[in-house]
Amino acid sequence: MYKDKVVLCGASAYEQKYYFNQDFSALPQQIKDELQIMCVMYTEEIGGILTLEFDEEGNLQFQVEALEADAMFDDIGSVLRIKELRKTKKELLESLELYYRVFFLGEGMEE
Repeated sequence: MYKDKVVLCGASAYEQKYYFNQDFSALPQQIKDELQIMCVMYTEEIGGILTLEFDEEGNLQFQVEALEADAMFDDIGSVLRIKELRKTKKELLESLELYYRVFFLGEGMEE
């Protein structure tokens, strides 16, 4: 069913908008809120566009884009901020990966 990357959520500093994929509407509101805060704070601090996407294996990837003309985008800050988010939100990110693998890819809990 899901062969390509699937976007979980994202935020854009350019449009000042947040997107959440309604395929994940069954997630608890607290997790949805935490994802929104994480994405929006990233784009407010760093700039550009941040999306959280699941790859074919169910790993959650941080995808960052910035307009070439965006002199305010912080490349170094982006790498550091994502590293920090991966560390501080490790439990949340791992739980989301497990959720995706079980409910979207149909893998068993023991895998």
